Amino acid sequence: MTTRFSFSIHATSGKARTGTISMMRGDIRTPAFMPVGTAATVKAMKVEDVRASGADIILGNTYHLMLRPGAERIARLGGLHRFMGWDRPILTDSGGYQVMSLADLRKITEDGVTFASHLDGSRHMLSPERSMEIQRLLGSDIVMAFDECPRADRPRDEIARSMEMSMRWAKRSRDAFDAGGEHAARAALFGIQQGALDEQLRGESAVKLAEVGFDGYAIGGLAVGEGQEAMFATLDFAPGQLPADRPRYLMGVGKPDDLVGAVERGVDMFDCVLPTRSGRTAQAFTWNGTLNMRNAKHAENLDPIDDRCACPTCARYSRAYIHHLHKSGEILGAMLLTEHNLWFYQQLMQAMRDAIADDRFAAFASDFRRDYQRR
Repeated sequence: MTTRFSFSIHATSGKARTGTISMMRGDIRTPAFMPVGTAATVKAMKVEDVRASGADIILGNTYHLMLRPGAERIARLGGLHRFMGWDRPILTDSGGYQVMSLADLRKITEDGVTFASHLDGSRHMLSPERSMEIQRLLGSDIVMAFDECPRADRPRDEIARSMEMSMRWAKRSRDAFDAGGEHAARAALFGIQQGALDEQLRGESAVKLAEVGFDGYAIGGLAVGEGQEAMFATLDFAPGQLPADRPRYLMGVGKPDDLVGAVERGVDMFDCVLPTRSGRTAQAFTWNGTLNMRNAKHAENLDPIDDRCACPTCARYSRAYIHHLHKSGEILGAMLLTEHNLWFYQQLMQAMRDAIADDRFAAFASDFRRDYQRR
């Protein structure tokens, strides 16, 4: 029988590491980038094309799916995998981050968060127990514990209180997940470290999470406006505070140079809307930095977006054509550029896995930063 969840590290290079997460729906190669499928779709992409880009796992959004079409409806229709046609692992976030972003529409208590839907103003309650129920109904493979994600610029005592409550919610998430019967027997549960930029608070959070025990551990509360320098300073210590034999997941990150810097500091998993959102706003990622495909300089350029890219868009279409599509507001422009960006991200992850396996990650990271920042 295929294992419920296991993580093996194959090689290291400095703090960077490459390995495999094995689950019933397939293996996940790490470092891994998870395309974001907020509303049961990776925007502008068919699932078979997401898989063709090299993605082993995608992310679904608890908050958005609970509101529309509803977790109970998805369960009646056979679960999220069947609903969207994706047969490999899915990680679902807990809803905590979206609740944070609804500061004017929510009230936090020890029980959980009461909030107003951004769609119609209807009132909802999201608690550790309800978050676990929703993710069970969706059929998630990797379930995230429910937490609160305060901004890093809040006072330290406020961040400390929030972290401590998130750790109590982590224990409630664990208990509710374990009571999930068949789903708990085939899914995994990740805890989320909090503490903003504070090394002591993050250390306390890591200890409390390890006492509860999780299959993997996420680093939460970063990429919320603190900037890359502060994020990297936190990642200099945060991954090392978490159990070394478990995957480390940096939530909501990020730009290509963020990914390289985080892998350099020991992170194994990532998700971010940036490659898909940028595909809809005419931004292309390349090995030599980003391109704005609306710029007039591309109007008669017959080169591919990136001559080092193996994606179908670069194989068939020119910069001039992509420029035309975006200037004309054609849907195909978003589709082709999203495809390119997702392929670029997955090629970057494979290049990092190869560099770690060959114990040359420091040289790879230096060369990447030189070329990527040149533009």
